[in-house]
Amino acid sequence: MRNLNYELKQLCRRNRDGSFATQYARERILTMIANQLHEMGFKDMRATSLKPKHVQALVERWKAEGLSAGTIKNRMTELRWWAEKIAKQNVIFKNNDQYGIAKRQYVTNVSKSRELTTGDLAKITDPYTALSLKLQAAFGLRLEESIKIRPLRADKGDRLALKDSWTKGGRARGIPIRNAEQRQVLDEAKQFARRGSLIPKTMTYVKQMHRFKAQCMAAGINHVHGHRHQYAQQRYQELTGWACPAQGGSTSKQLTPEQKPIDREARLTISAELGHYRVQIVSVYCGK
Repeated sequence: MRNLNYELKQLCRRNRDGSFATQYARERILTMIANQLHEMGFKDMRATSLKPKHVQALVERWKAEGLSAGTIKNRMTELRWWAEKIAKQNVIFKNNDQYGIAKRQYVTNVSKSRELTTGDLAKITDPYTALSLKLQAAFGLRLEESIKIRPLRADKGDRLALKDSWTKGGRARGIPIRNAEQRQVLDEAKQFARRGSLIPKTMTYVKQMHRFKAQCMAAGINHVHGHRHQYAQQRYQELTGWACPAQGGSTSKQLTPEQKPIDREARLTISAELGHYRVQIVSVYCGK
């Protein structure tokens, strides 16, 4: 293993910032960056070797590859994390505009929802993965939450109570159990997991996450985050009585004065159920 790859891995292992999913993604991105720097002729680099010329070369490569602004910004975030950990924050501009990186387009009013079908589930051979997918669709859970959850402990009768150690940012939250479909999925998960989580006793969270992703890839199930979008859009319809903008409903500018407070209350509720606690983020799921 090259020095840079090894030292970046060690840097990640010593600085476990964020959730397991965040840590995994960071190490994967930094490994890719180390490989790309080597390919571009920056040989024998160490973790402390990072300089402005390396950052500029990476950005130019990514733009030439036609990557989206969002993808490039995610990679810039990990570059800044690297620079911070070696106390060389000044090698990277604080503003992405100075690299000519376009602004990320968060709200498009185009639905990114994904419906989980019986056909999807029929292609999944791992029962833990199948139940995680069902919980994502029924309760709008994140991937990490749908794996770490202990269904028996989470079931509070009228709501699903997520512990802080299962969630992004360590914020506990509750999600109402509103219909028979949710109750059926939760009962199935409880019966299967008993007192445990949706991580097999012989595996770690990271290993089960890898298996989840491999199972979904083999089954052709892409963009599982779309299950959260589907949940949010269904909740918006329930709470307001009309479709959200991402589903062809009225935009915020088109709402009547009577509809606007209903719209805002619905977005506040959805934000809390998704675990964001920022009403603005609901526009990413439901449109604006």
